[in-house]
Amino acid sequence: METKKVVVGLSGGVDSSVAAYLLKEQGYDVIGVTMQIWQDEDRAIQEENGGCCGLSAVDDARRVANDLGIPYYVMNFKKEFKQEVIDYFVDEYKRGRTPNPCIACNRYVKWESLLKRSMDIGADYIATGHYARIVQLENGRYTLKRSATLAKDQTYALYNLTQDQLSHTLMPVGEYTKDEVRQIAEKIQLQVANKPDSQDICFVPDGDYASFIEETTGEKIEAGNFVDMNGNVLGKHKGLIHYTVGQRKGLGLSLGYPAFVLEICPETNEIVIGSNEDSMSYTLRANQLNFMSVLDLEDEMRVFAKIRYNHKGAWCTIRKTAKDEILCTFDEAQRAITPGQAVVFYDDDYVVGGGTIIGV
Repeated sequence: METKKVVVGLSGGVDSSVAAYLLKEQGYDVIGVTMQIWQDEDRAIQEENGGCCGLSAVDDARRVANDLGIPYYVMNFKKEFKQEVIDYFVDEYKRGRTPNPCIACNRYVKWESLLKRSMDIGADYIATGHYARIVQLENGRYTLKRSATLAKDQTYALYNLTQDQLSHTLMPVGEYTKDEVRQIAEKIQLQVANKPDSQDICFVPDGDYASFIEETTGEKIEAGNFVDMNGNVLGKHKGLIHYTVGQRKGLGLSLGYPAFVLEICPETNEIVIGSNEDSMSYTLRANQLNFMSVLDLEDEMRVFAKIRYNHKGAWCTIRKTAKDEILCTFDEAQRAITPGQAVVFYDDDYVVGGGTIIGV
């Protein structure tokens, strides 16, 4: 039987390192690859980044590959990362939406670009250290199943993968808890066994999205008005990119009640403010749909939906309202449904599909 070749995306973290080890133990011909996606930052910032973007990630990944006895390469994906992730991130914020760059990176860089390049060098699969499981259903379709540990489940950020991508992907750590993964790393004496998880968006290491956008575009974002739902001016905001729907802190408003961002309006440079009750909605609309467990949605369907990564999820009914648009009606009102974020639908532990929220 021919040995299957798999390219493992090594981020320098414990999860991808253990994924490579598990696949080697299972008899695969394993190649380690780190994706060079950082742009023209100075070395100090790259070192601080850590995560999956910093130069330290390359050093850690190379050591892991050496410890595991597998070949290791760094592949340049700077162009793809700028086009599909950074440019999208900036454009979405300028449109008054809140993007999810990790989902874009997963779909268009970590999978589309890495998979193509891996196939070009004769690989059968790519693999990552994501906490998710890939299964083929009785209807023949591939989908994601939640990981063995819901506390670390990452299916939400992977809902946009295609059938072809899923059929050529392995996610071995989806069967383990984080503690078990660290124990495996310690057992085989990997130096990254206790390396902390990367946080925040990798290309904005200090979390200051607004400054990053201004530096990237060379544009100064203009201040504007906070207004209530009737258009009455409540105060001045610092610029649309400083805010997201549902935000409460940092508004600098004193209204006698807790104030929340309800809507961001680039056409008027206004931010609509309201109460917590005003921020609740029973419905959302989404487009840019991707279905996994089903080919398409033919009838209404009861699903469990997540409207952001750390959302606990809620029951709802979904139905198609156009070729690429869906209406989701929740049993209970949800707070801060945010345009630009993903909504992901589940049937039990399986991903039905998802899309990008465009409004309520």
